Amino acid sequence: MLIQVNGAKCIGIEAVVVTVEVDVTMGIGIHLCGLADVAVKESLIRTVSALTSSGFRIPGKKIVINLAPADLHKSGSGYDLPIAVGIIAASEQYYFPDLDKCLIMGELGLDGSVRQIPGALPIADMAASLGFKACILPRNSALEAAQVSGLRIYGVGSLDDVIRLFSCPQDCDDLLVTRRDAPSTDGITLGSSVDFEDIIGQEGAKRGVEIAAAGGHNLLMIGSPGSGKSTLAKAMADILPPMTPEEALLTRKIYSVAGKGDAACAMKYRRPFRSPHCSASLAAIIGGGGGDNVQPGEVSLAHGGVLFLDEITLMPKSVLEALRAPLEDRKVSISRLKTKVEFPASFTLVAAANPCPCGYYGEGDRCTCTPSQRMGYLARLSGPLIDRMDLQIYVNTVPPGRILGATKAESSTQVAQRVLAARRIQENRFRAEPINCNAEMNNKQIERYCPLSPQCREVLERILATMHLSMRAYFRIIRVARTIADLEGSPDIAPYHLEEAASYRFLDREKAV
Repeated sequence: MLIQVNGAKCIGIEAVVVTVEVDVTMGIGIHLCGLADVAVKESLIRTVSALTSSGFRIPGKKIVINLAPADLHKSGSGYDLPIAVGIIAASEQYYFPDLDKCLIMGELGLDGSVRQIPGALPIADMAASLGFKACILPRNSALEAAQVSGLRIYGVGSLDDVIRLFSCPQDCDDLLVTRRDAPSTDGITLGSSVDFEDIIGQEGAKRGVEIAAAGGHNLLMIGSPGSGKSTLAKAMADILPPMTPEEALLTRKIYSVAGKGDAACAMKYRRPFRSPHCSASLAAIIGGGGGDNVQPGEVSLAHGGVLFLDEITLMPKSVLEALRAPLEDRKVSISRLKTKVEFPASFTLVAAANPCPCGYYGEGDRCTCTPSQRMGYLARLSGPLIDRMDLQIYVNTVPPGRILGATKAESSTQVAQRVLAARRIQENRFRAEPINCNAEMNNKQIERYCPLSPQCREVLERILATMHLSMRAYFRIIRVARTIADLEGSPDIAPYHLEEAASYRFLDREKAV
């Protein structure tokens, strides 16, 4: 008897249907086909043990299992549950009504328990768009998918729960998962413990961080050890505005595919803040994997939020240069021999570095580096990468007298209110555009939304002539000036907005000298 069970596979952050066909005929053996990897082939052993433990028999006939489409590679352990359901139905041990209207995925334990799988949210979203009536997933995975509307999400803990669900669906309200069942964040500290009012001095750097948060601009901070670069970056996490529902859904899909759905549920509408170590590999930062089982990297996990790279000059050259494309395109395309996977990567890059190998250049006579060492140190950051940093800030060491006589500054709450007001302006501005903040504007959108008066054009022409800026830097200055105007609530860009925006490109001034 031939039975078809609907499963799924994630390609990037999108899912496609995989039909698990099970046929029980005369003969001997269990045969699996359909371009399955080792994890899927091992599912036969897990499934047989799980069925036996749950009281089902393995038919003494030939069992043929096909994963269609046959030319698409299948990976992971999520096909255990649909294979088990297919064997039960094909051997006529149980009848599953409306099986074709359900999508089933889950990993089986040897005792018949069902374990969590990655990619539950894209799978449920795809099932809802194709008109499926229900989606049966492991309990924890179902919590990830609960926000999808137009679909009944059931969270099961064992193979027995699946049987009970099909035999008495009216008595299985305890298995139905809704948005109210999502884990609470009460008692969970999601943000940093650093408040702007606890940072002594650094008013100029704080201003730069505020502008970066308000417009989603890339930020490079250079300063000696202990000057507060990392502290400022951590404080930025608490002034970021909440994500919109559309941004949150896309970010949660990325985390779901990466197997980090629990972390995405805990974040809710809070923007991600990723801080990988400077020794992270190219695959860890950009993403990678074998075959078509490509996993998102840190640039995608930071989508909609901040990617903080401390000691960026110590990172491998190949990793730094690989950042150039996602910073410009706001996405990552990872190509393999037979597939190409694309992940969103619209993030704000915040980087920190020392001015020289010893770290104390510019701090009196403390620097012990030679001129060639100093030049070679920051030269690890290529011109094209620096060109993509909208804000370049030098973080000076706070004098001892200022530390001892410090007074309370603005709190993160006050700064966050200004940032949120500026983001609201941008949200209204780009309501008809597929972007969310000023940093995402392309050249045509800059011409449309950032008109310059004749006086502003004169100021900008003088800035370009003096600093010898590239065309990319020209447009980035306008983006930053638009954000500064939004923070003030100004409908138009003024000349002093452009001058302040240009002042944050001190590395360009140094190259011009």
